[in-house]
Amino acid sequence: MVSTSPPLADALAAGPVVLDGGLSNQLEADGHDLGDALWSARLLAEEPEAVVRAHQAYFEAGAQVAITSSYQATFEGFARRGIGEERAAELLGRSVELAREAARRASAGGVAGPLYVAASAGPYGAMLADGSEYRGRYGLSVDELERFHRPRLEALAAARPDVLALETVPDAEEARALLRAVRGLGVPAYLSYSVAGDRTRAGQPLAEAFAVAAGADEVIAVGVNCCAPDDADRAVPLAARVTGKPVVVYPNSGESWDAGARAWCGEAAFRADRVAAWAADGARLIGGCCRVGPDAITALAAGLGR
Repeated sequence: MVSTSPPLADALAAGPVVLDGGLSNQLEADGHDLGDALWSARLLAEEPEAVVRAHQAYFEAGAQVAITSSYQATFEGFARRGIGEERAAELLGRSVELAREAARRASAGGVAGPLYVAASAGPYGAMLADGSEYRGRYGLSVDELERFHRPRLEALAAARPDVLALETVPDAEEARALLRAVRGLGVPAYLSYSVAGDRTRAGQPLAEAFAVAAGADEVIAVGVNCCAPDDADRAVPLAARVTGKPVVVYPNSGESWDAGARAWCGEAAFRADRVAAWAADGARLIGGCCRVGPDAITALAAGLGR
């Protein structure tokens, strides 16, 4: 059994901790088709071993935290595939177990610990699978969003991850709902917005969005992910200043998606030499998101002296 002591919050207090990179691109690199509304969550039922291997690749690359394949896993999404509530809850829990298994294998292979598991909970729009996760403003109230998120968070918390990853959140109002939904679950959380420039995807100023989490005792880190590296440069010091909490940051590679050509284009701007500045500005949970693979995480970890 992999030890996860000290708690992740204590590890963050001691210095930077390395997150993994994009799980989906690692799975695709291994030959798995993720062109599905459930995205990587489909593999929880169909090819769990593939998920373990992808997590293990990141641990072996230098990551200390694996983010589970539950980003797009919801009771509603599973129901559309004919999967009932009991089985859906099992699959949500399995996402944590598979990451734990990867940590066990990595430790057995000589990777130094402790190694942690972050249970991913994506925004409401991720369940819709129509791009609205990058817009927010779904026409739902905070109460309605809380009712959507709470059952999934309860299922993930029951599997005892080290932290709940409230990630790629496009809207400060959805962040309010998520923070209400994690109360009393007994598992810490981090809150990470998807941003464009100095605003959330829904258009709120980032200072206001970060302030939503400033007084939340359950939240051990606040920051951004699934954004351009340049946006991360600006967001990290602001999150630290507004919240007084450790900052989480894991941007994309910086390439852009051409929907017409169905291909990535442009130059990658994610470079390991940026991470020292993020750490100096208060980042303590640092990794990569879309198109950031194991090689980049190895370089990032080296840049942090890990």
